Amino acid sequence: NFFEETTKEKISNFEKEHSVKLPTKFKEWLLFSDGEELFLPAGIQLYGIDHKPVIDVDKIQTSDDYIVIGALASRNPILCEKAGEKITIYNQEAGRIEDDDLYDDFIPFLNDLYECLE
Repeated sequence: NFFEETTKEKISNFEKEHSVKLPTKFKEWLLFSDGEELFLPAGIQLYGIDHKPVIDVDKIQTSDDYIVIGALASRNPILCEKAGEKITIYNQEAGRIEDDDLYDDFIPFLNDLYECLE
């Protein structure tokens, strides 16, 4: 279920307001769909700028370097760097980010999820 896209201006305003720089490929995704649910029923929910749930930079934080941009069906949060390109999944049960859940950017993350949940 894809939401209507957002705009470059709204993304820029969001980044300035929250002192973050969203990953480039994730911003491109927001210009396609500002939040959505993918690969249901065992899928993920990605947050947006305008559509609820909205990216919450104050939500549970694993470190000062990441913000929550979504969640897996398992409720493990999907994180992105506040000022970088990396995307990862936070393993709440273990209380850490696993090395094999760290992606250089948003597209390899989506591709890996697609292959796992296909």
